[in-house]
Order: sequence, then C-alpha cells, then structure tokens
Amino acid sequence: MMKPIVALVGRPNVGKSALFNRLAGERLAIVDDTPGTTRDRLFGVSEWNGRSFNIVDTGGIDPTHGGKTPLSIGSADFIDDIRKQAQVAIHESDAILFVNDGESGITAPDREVAEILRRSQKKQPDGTFWPPIFVVVNKCESKERRDQASEFYELGLGDPYPISALHGTSTGDILDALVASFPVQEEEEEDDSIKIALVGKPNAGKSSLLNKLTGEERVIVSPIAGTTRDSIDSKMEFDGLSVTLIDTAGIRRRGKIDHGVEQYSVLRAFKSIERADVALLMIDATTGITSQDAHIAGFVLDEWKSCVVLVNKWDAIEKNNETMEEYTTRIQRELNFMSYVPILFISAKTGQRVDQVLPMALRVQEERLARLTTSTINQIIHKAQDAHPHPGHAGRALKMFYGTQVRSDPPTFLIYVNEPKLMHFSYIRYLENQIRAEYGFLGTPIRIVTKGRRED
Repeated sequence: MMKPIVALVGRPNVGKSALFNRLAGERLAIVDDTPGTTRDRLFGVSEWNGRSFNIVDTGGIDPTHGGKTPLSIGSADFIDDIRKQAQVAIHESDAILFVNDGESGITAPDREVAEILRRSQKKQPDGTFWPPIFVVVNKCESKERRDQASEFYELGLGDPYPISALHGTSTGDILDALVASFPVQEEEEEDDSIKIALVGKPNAGKSSLLNKLTGEERVIVSPIAGTTRDSIDSKMEFDGLSVTLIDTAGIRRRGKIDHGVEQYSVLRAFKSIERADVALLMIDATTGITSQDAHIAGFVLDEWKSCVVLVNKWDAIEKNNETMEEYTTRIQRELNFMSYVPILFISAKTGQRVDQVLPMALRVQEERLARLTTSTINQIIHKAQDAHPHPGHAGRALKMFYGTQVRSDPPTFLIYVNEPKLMHFSYIRYLENQIRAEYGFLGTPIRIVTKGRRED
C-alpha cells in the first residue's frame, strides 16, 4: 500500500519547517527566523494512529507581484521557483496542511495562498473537494492566541486548528483529522512479479536501458534531460520469472529541479523506489559519480531496497587497463555506506553487458529473500565476539546470548543481549560484516536489531 502524501504549504516564516520536524520526529529541515530559509521540498515520513504517510515541506509561497517587497528577502531571487515547487507538491498530494501564523493573524499573502489552494482542489462526485485542506494556525502557545485562531474561518477553507509546532501543543488534534481523511486502506491486487526500478539523474540512460531490456521501443528515448515525466511499468518474463520494470523520471539535486511537470516527477520516482524490490542506480560514466548519485543511493538505502549500480555510457569513455578499476574504487568510496552493492559497466546504446543486468538484479533479489538458520547465526556472532569482544562501558560489558533471523525482504536479524543500550553502532557494523563474510547478501541491506534478555 502506497503511503499518502501530505504537503505543508503556506507563506514564508509561518513555521512549516518546525511543523515538518515535529511530524518527522527529527530535524530534517533547517529552522531559522529569516523568512525563506526553506527553498525547496524536503521529504519525510510520519505515523499517527497506525497510519504511515509521507510529508513534504515546501518553500514559502510568496505571492508578491507588481514590484512589491518580497516577504522572504533571503529567497527573493527564487520566489517564482519556490511557488511553482509548492504548487507541484500540492498537485501530487493526498492532503494539504495550510500553515498560518497565529501571532500575526491573517495577512494579504495568506488570503492569496488560500486562493491558490482553492483553485488546486477538484470537486468529487460526492460533492467533496480533493485534496482536503486543513487550516493550521501555528505559534498558538497561549490561550489568547488559541481563542483568536477563529478569525482564520475567514479564509473559507474550514475549521482552523490552533497548534504550537515548537512545543507540540494540540498537534494530535490536527493529526487525528488528517489521518481520518485518508482513503480506507484496501488490499491491493496480489502482484508476485519482481519489481525492478530504474533510477538515477536525468539523462543517465534509463529509458534507453528499458528499451534494450524489453527488446522493443516501449519508452520514448530522447537526449533531452527530463523527457520521462511519469513512472512507467513494463511487464515481461525472464527465465520463467515475472518481472516488472519501473522506469522513473530522473532525480535532480534539490534546488535544481526545473519548472513545470518535471518537478512532480521527483515525487513519482520516490514512489517507485518505495514499491520496488531492487533499484538499478544508473550513473553516467561521462560525468562520473556525483553527490546527487550518492543522494539517490541514500534514498534507496533509507527505503531498505536492494541495489545494483550500473555505470552507463561506458562506450563513450577512453579506457586503459586501469580505467574500470579506478571507476570502481571511486564509486565504492563515494557509496561507502553501500559497499555490498555490485557494479556493472554497461552501454545501453550499444548493448554492452546489458545481458548481465537482469541476471544480476534477480540474483540480488534472491539473496534479499535468503534466510540463515539460527545455528548459523549463533556461530557467526559468537565467533565474532570471541575474536573482537565489544568494549566495556562504565564498567558494564555487553553480552550477546543468541541471535535469529526474524524476517527476509530485507534480511533482519534479532540479537538478544544483556543491555541493548551498550551496543555501539560500530559493533553492529562489525557484526554485519561478519554475517556478509559467511553469506554475502549481495546488493542487499541487512538490519540488525538488539533486544534485552535477563541472564539465566
């Protein structure tokens, strides 16, 4: 089931980023008193009453025109871009939190933003409007401000919800209403196919590779970056297995997303990664690995998806006997958090090594589903502990009793210890390496979770 998307929208400096951080449970967005600090969309995940949903923080919509002084001095040069990105987030959302400032009350920009939101809604057959809009009145720390929040009825978008994003006051009320507005979760039609998403920067060659893999021109191929706007599914059979290839629009670095429909292709690409089993991360050999490639890889890891790195356009590189090794070393250095990922050097244009792509993706998927016996796991962790005991802390020593694999997809291991808080993250990485030394789990992230247990 795809998680609903909720966009936080409003004029600058009303506290959208503070609310985003409150909902996400961590400081993902920069919070600053200078209006216009958030210039692009940020993505996070929140959960309330058992419902998980994606949240999108947007830059403040500054509706200035006609030479007026912008509200967000720090983002004066980006006003049009920010407004368009916010409108894109609105277009792709399942619900909107319209954040206002209870301290300053209703302003002319608030009314203009309200009008933008009204125009974004579409009337449904039952007479309701979609997406639902919730008027959030932030900075209502005092009873007086909460009482004054009723003035926001003037915006004509329903009941105002007075809250304090800074302190978390009354955020439960708006979350109750928000989650209640989500569509009822229905069982999706069972799809046993292996889902493989092609992801990467624009113009990395994803559509060309899809056409090579399917053996037909199912997708328009263009040298112009950003041709693919939507995520496109292509069903096929390979070695007797049902495979769904998901071609996604290229993901640009935040702040470098062009105007228009390309902007909401980013959200669609993220959705595709979320529902994939294996991601094929395509890197342009002519530019080499970039920080944006690492950013995309990080998102794949955040979603606990398996991955294969494809260095495309290898035919366009002048090579010697050391070129491939040098590229491999650099990629492994830049993606050091995914050292387990296999790397293939291909050319979607000429077909070079394209025949290795699906076999590698399916091998990675097979290892994603692998399970180790409890006895094997215990041999690994006890051997690891004997070789390198966990360092003590404040006179307390960590003891690992036993471990077991509690699930696959991705492989997840539960280790019973005397005190979970004693387990250092570096030791978890060490145990992961020991597990991989026994069974590679090629291209697949593994989770290690600790749980306390009393000594007998």
